This record gives sequence, structure tokens and C-alpha cells, in this order.
Amino acid sequence: MSGSRSEVGARLGATARAGMERWRDRLALVTGASGGIGAAVARALVQQGLKVVGCARTVGNIEELAAECKSAGYPGTLIPHRCDLSSEEDILSMFSAVRSQHSGVDICINNAGLARPDTLLSGSTSGWKDMFSVNVLGLSICAREAYQSMKERKVDDGHIININSMYGHQVSPHSAIHFYSATKYAVTALTEGLRQELREAQTHIRATCISPEVVETQFAFKLHDKDPEKAAATYERIKCLEPEDVAEAVLYVLSTPPHVQVSLVLTAPTLEEPSHLRGGQQGGLWGWGECPGCLKPCAFQQIGDIQMRPTEQVI
Repeated sequence: MSGSRSEVGARLGATARAGMERWRDRLALVTGASGGIGAAVARALVQQGLKVVGCARTVGNIEELAAECKSAGYPGTLIPHRCDLSSEEDILSMFSAVRSQHSGVDICINNAGLARPDTLLSGSTSGWKDMFSVNVLGLSICAREAYQSMKERKVDDGHIININSMYGHQVSPHSAIHFYSATKYAVTALTEGLRQELREAQTHIRATCISPEVVETQFAFKLHDKDPEKAAATYERIKCLEPEDVAEAVLYVLSTPPHVQVSLVLTAPTLEEPSHLRGGQQGGLWGWGECPGCLKPCAFQQIGDIQMRPTEQVI
């Protein structure tokens, strides 16, 4: 994916995306919507006519984004909601409010996540707990409550999307993010577990994992809050993805037909076919799949993780 942020944003909002019509006026929950990927996803969904509940610990930025979306005349609505995703009480209260005010959740996008520079040899237990509470438990609680919301309303075409990381598939040599990487490996396992349990429940609700490479957000500045030069260097050393690139992937996933459970790998054209995926190539996307419609493998479907790398980066 390439292009300036404004160009990508314009592409996202230029027209109604084919396949997104069925989501119009339905409700999506986006966690961590105050900036970065979450804000880009929330905006993209509002542009496609969805009602979006955007949550974060502080909602000032979400309120500003909601006003921008309204001023721009986007067909959807962004609803800010304050929620601490490390608190189960806060999460349950949020889902209760969504149930009473908006019926329930049709799409759950678990985007919120945090990293602390706590190494495995000398890191603080409190830092580890903070990461685990949000990246693993908060995500799992939101996924569970979203499914229960869909089930009680007999919604059989909902979608749970976990925004993961390539660090959930490979361990970086940088010790400061080793525990963070462990929580992202957990997200990889949790998403596959969700997919299997949804299949066992004989439901057509889908679960997808999107794993971007480095995305230019405030993430590194929060991780290295005491060393802004190191944080800035994170984004200067390689060609980074932009939040809108991930939002584009979310729209792609949601726009596929209800009978297709999606997975794809976005790679530089020089890369070889990933050894852990099978199937044919279609538009540069490799994968294999299991059709929720017939609940058995289908060679033409694609399923599993979405792994994203900048097209100019060769691994």
C-alpha cells in the first residue's frame, strides 16, 4: 500500500465500498479510537455509513473526530465512550450502555493495545500486568461480550476483528518489546481459538486477525516516552505503514461476502509465498480458507491472519 495519508484518506471516503452496503446503519465498536489506527478505522467506518462507538480512556480526541465527521457530512455517526479497557467493570458497563442505547454490537474491532519498555530480565511486574490486562484480557472480554450481544439478538453475520502486530508472529531482537510481543502472540492464538469456537457453535460470525508491520502512530513515543529521539528513529529507519492503510484492510475484510471468512497476507512483490499458508494467488493475496457456509475447507476461500508489510520493504 502506498500514497500520502491524505490520498489514502480520500480513497477510503471517496465512495461507498462495494460489499459494505449490508453494514450501513449497523453498529461497530472500535476500541482505542482516540488516535492512530483506531481513529483511522472509526473514520473509515463512519464514511461507510455505520454507527461507530469509539472508546478510549480519554475521549477528547474522539469527540473532535466525531465533530469532524459530522461537519464533513459522512453518512454514519461516531459516538465517543469513555472506557478503561484494563477494567472489566468499565468494559461491561460500556456493553450495557450500548445494549440499552443502540441495541447491541454487530462488529467488534479490538484495536486498543499498549507497550511498556519492561524487559524479561529486569522489567517491572506492574508493566507486564498493564500490557496483559489491555492486550489480552481486555481484548478477550470485548470479544466475549460482542459475541454474546450478537447471540442474544440472533445476529449471525457479525464480525470480530483483532488488530494484532507482526510481533505476534516473530520475536524482535529488541528486548524492550519482548513481553509486548508475548501478548501479541496471545492475540494470534486467541483469534484462531475464536474462529474454532465460532465454527463449533455453528454460527457464521467471523473472526479475523490483522497484523501490521510498523505503523507510524504515537505508539513508539509512548513506549519510549523518556527518549523521544529513539522513538522518532523507529519511524525513520524504514518505510512505515500509515493508520489509513490498516483501515483499508479492515474495510476489505468487512466487505467480503458473508460466506467468506477472510485471511490475507499483504507482502512486497519480491517475497515468496509464505510457507505456512496454502492455496492460490488472487490479486497478490495468498491464503487458504474454511467456508463458514459449509463449515469445511474450501480452496477458494481465504482465512486466518492478515499480515501487512509496506510494499517497499523487502524482508
